[in-house]
Amino acid sequence: MPEKPSSFSIKNWSQDDQPREKLRDKGKAALSDAELVAILIGSGSREESAVTLCQRILASVDNNLSELGKLSIKQLMEFKGIGEAKAITIAAALELGRRRRGEEALNKKKITSSASVFELMQPIIGELPHEEFWIIYMNNSNKVIQKNQLSKGGITGTLVDVRLALKTALEVGATGIILVHNHPSGTLKPSEADKQLTQKLNTAAKSLDIKVLDHLIITEKAYFSFADESLL
Repeated sequence: MPEKPSSFSIKNWSQDDQPREKLRDKGKAALSDAELVAILIGSGSREESAVTLCQRILASVDNNLSELGKLSIKQLMEFKGIGEAKAITIAAALELGRRRRGEEALNKKKITSSASVFELMQPIIGELPHEEFWIIYMNNSNKVIQKNQLSKGGITGTLVDVRLALKTALEVGATGIILVHNHPSGTLKPSEADKQLTQKLNTAAKSLDIKVLDHLIITEKAYFSFADESLL
């Protein structure tokens, strides 16, 4: 009778191959992405180790953690050795990473360029499958007072209430605002509706001594700035 294959649980590996111990002894920077994910799931299947399984999962998204974060629980569970609990653990860890990026950007507070707006907002709306419109409210030192989602729409657009946007600006004492929305399609070219909305908000804000400093269109990896392109 053939011998039953042993489990590939991390605790059964040699100490040099155990990612938990490697992290403890050598630091987190010494681990590969696959080893870090392997710590999350704890074990692979009877056919492959946790690290090998995670290498296979990462290879399916070209070793891109951002793309891995887009996989649904169901998609993760398609890999043999990944059940619901492991899939949820992976998804939760990647979501924490995404939120951390957003918090780090917000802690910088001061907006100095269109690039700093992108850094602040990309983790929030850059990878969404639907369109959202946000406004960043700032004081006269260009420091962020707060940022609000103004509307949420479908794949091709969203409706924006200009009065609500400026009401909030007055309530928080903002002297400047930056408009931000995403294009799930990946195109950076502003539509005529984008241009008209920018002009409408700009005109209304001027009457209240509030400056529209920029309008950014954000995709996963790039952005378009109305201010940089002299469209304001």
